[in-house]
Amino acid sequence: MIPTRTLGTGGPAVGALGYGAMVLEGYYGPAAEPDGIATVRRALDLGMTLLDTADAYGNGHNEQLVAAAIAGRRARAFVATKFGIAFDPAEAATEVPTGWGFPLRISGRPDYARRALAASLRRLGVDAIDLWYLHYPDPAVPIEDTVAAMAAGVRSGRVHHLGLSNVTADQVRRAHAVHPIAAVQFEYSLWRREAERELLPTLRELGIGLVPWAPLGSGFLAGAGEALDADDFRRHNPKFVGANLTANLARFAPLSALARELGATPAQLALAWLLHQGPDLVPIPGTRKRDRIDENAAAARLRLDDEHLARIDAIAPLGAACGANLVGDR
Repeated sequence: MIPTRTLGTGGPAVGALGYGAMVLEGYYGPAAEPDGIATVRRALDLGMTLLDTADAYGNGHNEQLVAAAIAGRRARAFVATKFGIAFDPAEAATEVPTGWGFPLRISGRPDYARRALAASLRRLGVDAIDLWYLHYPDPAVPIEDTVAAMAAGVRSGRVHHLGLSNVTADQVRRAHAVHPIAAVQFEYSLWRREAERELLPTLRELGIGLVPWAPLGSGFLAGAGEALDADDFRRHNPKFVGANLTANLARFAPLSALARELGATPAQLALAWLLHQGPDLVPIPGTRKRDRIDENAAAARLRLDDEHLARIDAIAPLGAACGANLVGDR
């Protein structure tokens, strides 16, 4: 079993590594539903108690898959889900560019939040969501209004903790003033370290945990990138395309050599580095394969000394990766 960590100051205790279920919707290749359920259960067996999903993943299907995986195991699972991406064209929403060649329709409207919560509870088959995130802030709705509506879910007992995703430090401060925020989810890994500028210091000042999504650089830091299928979602990511990919493969190659020195895989090194950035971080790597769950869990036992960390910083400093980030630098 992996060790536990506390999300923020006095927050809930969860496994030091969580599990990101988005990968089970076929974005990175086919994933059979029975295999996905078994993978989630393996994560729980190893102590990866924070299960991350969203109503946008598979347009609700991912929440149903998580529901099947936690059946009979609810007490062992800390269920986190997100709302805010509106797929229904009849739903009032704001179009937000992503930087990856496509926009998203975002709604942070209070009435939408209430309906989204009810729908997520139904799909997940739970009485309460442990951690409920706003997936993206809606530029047309003050974040204070959205969080106030989310807080109603806490008061009703249908939500235990509130979170934010893909936000700025200023948005975190404004939201936290309305209702305590337990965790913020943001892309953070060895090839995207922008959170270190303002976001992470702000979270630590306020006592809020950071949940890094794509902690393995969408698989790049685990060795993926050179042969993606035509329908692989990562082909939208500028870091995986053309000259950017060539430059990134060369830049980050020394990490593999260091991992071999340590008797670890590149993925384990990348996850261990994140865990060494502070006890308030809980990365959520996703995988479709049960053996990868075991590999990721072993990263929690990998110790890096000051020399290792200095070498990693020299190889992968902030801004080292070529290619635009989803939702920009923060």
